[in-house]
Amino acid sequence: MGLLSWSSLRTALCDAELIPVVGRVTGATGLLIEAAGPQATMNELCYLRGDGFEVPAEVVGFREDKLLLMPLGETEGLRPGWQVVGTGGALSVPAGPGLLGRVIDGLGHPMDGKGPVPTDRMRPVTGLPPAPLSRQRIHAPLGLGVRSLDGLLTVGRGQRIGIFAGSGVGKSTLLGMVARSASADCNVIALIGERGREVREFIERDLGEEGLRRSVVVVATSEQPALVRIRAALAATAIAEAFRDDGKDVVLMMDSVTRLAQGQREVGLSVGEPPATRGYTPSVFTLLPKVLERSGMGECGSITGIYTVLVDGDDMNEPVADTVRGILDGHVVLSRKLAHAGQFPAVDVLASVSRVMPEVTTREHQVMARRFRQLLATYMEAEDLINIGAYLPGSNALIDEAVQKMPAIKRYLGQRVDEVTGFDEARTALAALCGEV
Repeated sequence: MGLLSWSSLRTALCDAELIPVVGRVTGATGLLIEAAGPQATMNELCYLRGDGFEVPAEVVGFREDKLLLMPLGETEGLRPGWQVVGTGGALSVPAGPGLLGRVIDGLGHPMDGKGPVPTDRMRPVTGLPPAPLSRQRIHAPLGLGVRSLDGLLTVGRGQRIGIFAGSGVGKSTLLGMVARSASADCNVIALIGERGREVREFIERDLGEEGLRRSVVVVATSEQPALVRIRAALAATAIAEAFRDDGKDVVLMMDSVTRLAQGQREVGLSVGEPPATRGYTPSVFTLLPKVLERSGMGECGSITGIYTVLVDGDDMNEPVADTVRGILDGHVVLSRKLAHAGQFPAVDVLASVSRVMPEVTTREHQVMARRFRQLLATYMEAEDLINIGAYLPGSNALIDEAVQKMPAIKRYLGQRVDEVTGFDEARTALAALCGEV
């Protein structure tokens, strides 16, 4: 009889619906909310509840026996005494093929009016990069459909490359071209800190119906809390990792890493970090490699990372640009001068480099690319003399060749937004221009 009683009691306890342990909001300063309880861990997702409202928040630190939280939503009406309920884990977002063609926010909620995401797979936004020795080597090129990139700055499947430019030089338009034309299985596009007006323009004009069909778009606009912008970048990375784990070749595009860094700076300053380099806190330079290293080759699939960096005042050596350039496997610089001259994409070939190009191209391709660079550099050096008529034809054979081929060089570098150039086509055009067969 006693055994039956204990068995019944054990079953009742297992089936019982436990009362959640809740804390209370005790104060708020700026972006920071202070709470007494509950027992929670770093980065745990919590909910603030009161007066008929519910606001998601995340644990970002501790002060003595108090929790420090930052909201993932609007805090209008928040006051001391609201309940704080922990979820026991970090923020998770939907993952898998059901996301293709969808637009979601930084917390994984649909924002395209198409209803719930048809997937039961959830993935935490936090994660670790693949172990170094578990990564495959980068050995194959990835055609991006952009002639100047495929021919002169060839990107490898699983490479991470940055697009560095000031505002209004064509980063988003270039990303749209790549999203429509890249020879990958799918795209994950993170729009971090974008103007609200630009989101629909990018999806409908730059990405288009064809590009959206094979893409997942994660959006966190500039007016949203700093933590939402950070979590949107992590959510996009987690979604790309899920596709990679399924053996897919993914292109992850993030526009921009600068907005991610600025969001982390806001969080760091709020929790009391001292500003270090140009106002950026130390946690910014800790976060960047943690995010960027999560892309790349895996054991079975790949994530080719394309990250835009919005450089302040066109200064390519500002702290975020300098740090990101040192982490990634190459950089593409877009020139405002070339954009003003009407060249699109405004790629400054001489200031750009792809570090894995020698691993994914033939020796002949590399020779042709070097010859192209040599002709372009020679013309740029002699351009002033040529323009004022001070250069006499026949004085230098290399300059003569550069002058003769400059119209063809400009045609090669320029490309219409709706024009798609295959990888082999880009290489053939390069061979014709450089006189190779």
